[in-house]
Amino acid sequence: MIRDVLKMGDPRLWRVSAPVERFGTPELAELVQDLRDTMAAQSGAGLAAPQIGVPLRVVIFGVDFNPRYPDAEPVPYTELVNPVLTPLGDEMEEGWEGCLSVPGLRGVVPRYAALRYEGYDPDGRPIRREVTDFHARVVQHECDHLDGILYPMRMTDMRRFGYTEILFPDAAGEED
Repeated sequence: MIRDVLKMGDPRLWRVSAPVERFGTPELAELVQDLRDTMAAQSGAGLAAPQIGVPLRVVIFGVDFNPRYPDAEPVPYTELVNPVLTPLGDEMEEGWEGCLSVPGLRGVVPRYAALRYEGYDPDGRPIRREVTDFHARVVQHECDHLDGILYPMRMTDMRRFGYTEILFPDAAGEED
């Protein structure tokens, strides 16, 4: 089912989400399906459970080709529960981000260039990947939602924050 996406300013987006305690449940499967349907309907690159008002540590992400990110490499579709992120070094990269919870705006956000993420799929099978570039950025962005962080809170230069239609007048898309 397509769910409403909470917008910046809604206090539910600032909360730290609880870990999932049981895997393979119909409730978790339904949540992941709702995330998938909602992300597809919004042409998003990822979505976190808190964005649809569910305070659990569940994110989904994946990009084959997204007109909003035409230069981004593909990111495999992933359903990640109880993620743990570990930076692989201190190198940071800046890049433009948008968010379905911050519609119509984009900003430049520093993120770790390389990281390992670990967690589980909805059935409790372990996931462990080492990633870089856009894949690493998407994972960090989505997992921030689990800790009540939206990308503008990570920005260091508000001169590189603005309306998508002004910053990218020829862009085909909107949010992340």
